[in-house]
Amino acid sequence: MTPQTVSSLGVFGAAMALAISAIGSAIGIGIAGMAAIGAWKKCFAANRPAPLMQMVIFVGAPITQTFYGLIAMMTLRSLATSGAKNFPELMAWGLFGGLAIALSSIAQGKIAACAADAFAETGQGFTNYLLALGIIESVAIFVMAFIFVFAK
Repeated sequence: MTPQTVSSLGVFGAAMALAISAIGSAIGIGIAGMAAIGAWKKCFAANRPAPLMQMVIFVGAPITQTFYGLIAMMTLRSLATSGAKNFPELMAWGLFGGLAIALSSIAQGKIAACAADAFAETGQGFTNYLLALGIIESVAIFVMAFIFVFAK
């Protein structure tokens, strides 16, 4: 293989980190968004004010994993274009790192869905729900950090 082909395959591996992370974010946001709409409906049906900002925070929580995928991609891309790593290793980091970050997003979307339902029903516990969202968020942060540190 030519050096350009090897570099291109490494860049493809880097792109997988972002693409797969973004897919996870989209799925997580979709899950949380559907729950928020259902929660708002419950509030409207009960003739109670619907919490807007709290629901938007729940729905938007999984988007942050896309940023972690972007940072992972930039790290891996730098390694690919500098020739510091071979492409199979970069593709593995991109694939498995992206999957781990994506799964964190999907789980976060499910937690946010439960949080939206609970908060709309009780109007209480917002900080507690944010803590649960933050714990699953840390999985994605760890994966990004591991890529940043160990892929080099």
